Amino acid sequence: MDLRPGFPQVVDDVTVRLVATIVLIVGIVALVFGAWWLYAVLAVDFVLRSIFGPRLSPLAQVVLRLIRPAVPAQPRPTAGPPKRFVASIGAVLTTAATGFALVATATGSSSAATAVFAIGAVMVVFPALEAVAGLCIGCVVFAQLIRLGWLPERVCLECADINRRVGLPQVARS
Repeated sequence: MDLRPGFPQVVDDVTVRLVATIVLIVGIVALVFGAWWLYAVLAVDFVLRSIFGPRLSPLAQVVLRLIRPAVPAQPRPTAGPPKRFVASIGAVLTTAATGFALVATATGSSSAATAVFAIGAVMVVFPALEAVAGLCIGCVVFAQLIRLGWLPERVCLECADINRRVGLPQVARS
């Protein structure tokens, strides 16, 4: 088992959307049934995925080994760095939800319960947009951070020219 940190530079968008579908389902179950412990499960998966990529993520492995082979869609390469950013956001949000859930359970705090519900709603809406419409809000934020200069421009160039990383012929630029 490879325990070195790292996220692929290129990922399959179909696989990403399938993982988002599982996150969506788990998020709905957690929110509707108050199964807040599921946020801890998601947090662990997001942390593993953001550090190690899909190879140590249980959700990604389920998709890669069981679900993706059954989906006939051709692979669609997409940039990995924004997806790593999104996994990191998921890690922060679900870790926060887990913390708020523990506080709400231990103290009966309604404000902590409200925070869990609010984060849970985000953890349903954003994966739903990715899974159903292919709209990655975290990727939009990532691109904006590059435009603002908060992330290195070279990341933007790498993401903009995915052909270079997947070995396709280069397109001439004027």
